[in-house]
Amino acid sequence: MLQLPRDDGACRKRWHIRKDAMIVVRLAGGLGNQMFQYAAGRRLAQHHKVELKLDLSELENCPAGCTPRTFQLNTLNISAGIASPEEIASTFCLQETLWGLAWSKLRQVVGFPRATMVTERHFHFDPRVLSAPRQSYLVGYWQSEKYFDEVSDALRREFTCREPLSGENRRVAEAIGACNSVSVHVRRGDYVTNPASSETHGVCGMDYYHPCVEELCRTVPEPHLFLFSDEPEWVEAHFATGLPTTVVGHNGPELAHEDLRLMSLCRHNIIANSSFSWWGAWLNQNHGKIVFAPKKWLRDERHDTSDVVPAAWRKR
Repeated sequence: MLQLPRDDGACRKRWHIRKDAMIVVRLAGGLGNQMFQYAAGRRLAQHHKVELKLDLSELENCPAGCTPRTFQLNTLNISAGIASPEEIASTFCLQETLWGLAWSKLRQVVGFPRATMVTERHFHFDPRVLSAPRQSYLVGYWQSEKYFDEVSDALRREFTCREPLSGENRRVAEAIGACNSVSVHVRRGDYVTNPASSETHGVCGMDYYHPCVEELCRTVPEPHLFLFSDEPEWVEAHFATGLPTTVVGHNGPELAHEDLRLMSLCRHNIIANSSFSWWGAWLNQNHGKIVFAPKKWLRDERHDTSDVVPAAWRKR
């Protein structure tokens, strides 16, 4: 919903007033989630022709029960800067207190744009977000390309790796380019070990992957599977299809962007219910690509996930 941020104490400091409007996005989650959040902020900032800044406070102070994450967008060619505590406090602390109301009135009297906190109301696309003002603070996940399809070309440029391919990743990329490559992402990790994540997300089983592979084989001659997972040892032991298969397990979580790039280089994609492999498929620029995505994106069926998977992808 559109609401005012609460007072966290920082607003009681005396910062200089800033006239320049900006969009600030609070980042949370892993690389895939950070990319969704960035994308929604980029569209809004470009629409209003204002600066985009990133708030890292939640990444630096992980809430209880959540999987600790680090800032990973800095591995990509993004153009947004990091919002300082002073910028966040001076620009967005318009809380429902006497001090906050006075601050808000003062800003409006002197002609400064009013700051609005835009909080994700539900999982499916909310068109009201596209109309958020040019001085907004976004809190949510925004997992739908409908939030940013207007700036898709800019995002494809920005969501490229800063460092060129090298070493083992270059070798794998060459192998991907030499065959009918299919990236297959098996998301496990905290989907298995964290009770809250497991209850919300659930894990895609072989009853999802096998039909995808079988359908792909009816269209794509001699496919070669490239398996990506946060548990490559589990995949090596349990994922068997009889097709040529390469398990890509050398990068690890600190080099997630390298796996993302390799997935995007494959000709086709079978993704998990994961924002990470969602972006791997979305960044795939093969015009004839076939993308399979799970029909059931979340185990928690209270959420409407109908806007997560693009219409051109195949739900299974």
